[in-house]
Amino acid sequence: MRSVIKKLNRNRLALIIIFGVCIFLNILAWCSSGFSDWYAEHIYPFWVSAFGRPIALLPFSLGEIMIILFIAIILLTVPALVILLIALKGRRKKVMKVCGLVYIWILAFIVLTETLNCFILYHRSTFGEIYGIPKTEHTNTELIELCDYLTANTNALSKQVKRGEDGRFILTADLDETAKKAMAALGDEFPMLKGYYVTPKPIINSFFMSQQYLMGIYFPFSLEANYNKEMYPSNLPETVCHELAHTKGFMLEDEANFIAFLACDRCDDPEYRYSGYLRALKYVLSQVEDNCSDEEVSKAYGALAMEVKVDINGNTEYWQQVQESDEGLLPSKTVAKISDAAMETSLKLNGVEDGKRSYGRMVDLLLNYGIGKTDKR
Repeated sequence: MRSVIKKLNRNRLALIIIFGVCIFLNILAWCSSGFSDWYAEHIYPFWVSAFGRPIALLPFSLGEIMIILFIAIILLTVPALVILLIALKGRRKKVMKVCGLVYIWILAFIVLTETLNCFILYHRSTFGEIYGIPKTEHTNTELIELCDYLTANTNALSKQVKRGEDGRFILTADLDETAKKAMAALGDEFPMLKGYYVTPKPIINSFFMSQQYLMGIYFPFSLEANYNKEMYPSNLPETVCHELAHTKGFMLEDEANFIAFLACDRCDDPEYRYSGYLRALKYVLSQVEDNCSDEEVSKAYGALAMEVKVDINGNTEYWQQVQESDEGLLPSKTVAKISDAAMETSLKLNGVEDGKRSYGRMVDLLLNYGIGKTDKR
């Protein structure tokens, strides 16, 4: 009995230390971007190398399996706890302590890995600050110029990729080695993107991701870049590069979008380039709708090639079909609302004040970097 008590005391001490360290690191990160920059450059890469490498060798997403196991533990331990409390009347206190410790250790693992592999990194200097991309205001004329540039390239690339009988995009490129090479190639200009990349992995339960409008996800507790294998295929190359950007410590969504665009743009594979340009064009068209006249909006959409329109419509139809489907365990609209609220809350808790709207800020990076004005390839 004494050994059990001592073990519980050691557990409590370890938990206090873990939560204390996490609180300290998060406060430090919020207060000092210099600390976050140092951590991102010197400490975080060690975690990716030490834990990301062996996990990347697994042919499945460990993060997805961990989530499934966590849900299973919750579903199984609750009824098991009730049974044990009824059967072991004289040892209920001990049963509660043991069960409580299991849940607290799971929470400690989540908080620790999120802190080390995600939360601190949200507070590093921005990609633009690190690499001297200026912050300037841009006119609607410049926005239209960028839109025209992206449209011209997207239209041209749309005719270089394989298509089915229905005219829709067909992906033939791989989603691991090509993506990793495309990302690593950016290291010549952006040194923090050099080095090892984990292998992107598809999510088995991709339909559940689709219910949440999720195309990809970075799991901090397994250091994996995961993607939705069921979504419209033109999204895949850009999404994989986006998630790989997160594994390099760039957590802000607009930065991951921008990095993914650059990786796709400079890739030799036309399917990657098309995916990158199509994604960027969608964000720019959204900004055109919000900031320009009806005539300019109509002209921008009218300039799209038929192949581009087919893929935009195909993508839209896919998400609509998921939302109207009754295939999942829960209604898609319910899942989407919960996921949307959770993501919005998560982003704002990590200092991203505009939440999901931050994805669209990649347009500012495109303009500030000079895409469309100078050949950056």
